[in-house]
Amino acid sequence: MNRIIQTVFICLLTLLPFSTAHALDDQQELLRNAVQAVEDIIHSEDEHVPTELLSKAKAIIIFPKMLKGGFIFAARYGQGVISTRSKTTGLWGPPAFVYTAGASYGFQVGAEAIDLLLLVMSESGVQGLLKNQFTLGADVGVSAGPVGRHAEASTDILLQGEIYSYSRSMGAFAGVSVKGTVITSNEGSNEKFYGEPLSAKDILYLGKVESTPETAKRFMQRLNKLLPIKKREADSN
Repeated sequence: MNRIIQTVFICLLTLLPFSTAHALDDQQELLRNAVQAVEDIIHSEDEHVPTELLSKAKAIIIFPKMLKGGFIFAARYGQGVISTRSKTTGLWGPPAFVYTAGASYGFQVGAEAIDLLLLVMSESGVQGLLKNQFTLGADVGVSAGPVGRHAEASTDILLQGEIYSYSRSMGAFAGVSVKGTVITSNEGSNEKFYGEPLSAKDILYLGKVESTPETAKRFMQRLNKLLPIKKREADSN
């Protein structure tokens, strides 16, 4: 059984670069879908993401329409983007493209598309994103994000996690476990989008983006409206 699981997982991984190549022409759509996923999650009527978390997030990872499914063996994969918040201005920066793959063993039926939002709350979490590849739950800690009024009233949650995850499927919170998910820098997409070879670290940390495409500017503008930093925090940075 273990050999079957490994074989299926390897097959999925070999398909990822192929599907990534086909998705390069759809980067603008990916950015639009990503920011729409953020809006849908944080403005959800059934659950409420604490505004304190949104304002204090140091980075954000978004996977719109990530595919998840399987029977006994479950896998997930999708295209996503990462953006980090400026330490000086509190504004969101240019996106870096990534893709994800993960696997778990257990009884699961069917396949579904989910929107996944990851709020990175710590500097150590941000540093983990700068690797070409990192694993949630191993390289960086991750836990299900708090929701609801009680979570909004608690300030202790802000000190407990590196990354909080939120996922939605069919218009409702899905509560999907993302531990074990591998996130890999999509440097091919980065190069095509920005017109030069750039790593995630180049884009997110070193500020090497010389010319920001209009699509990226619109993405950043919408993030700044959806996840603004509190004025007193921006003034103190």
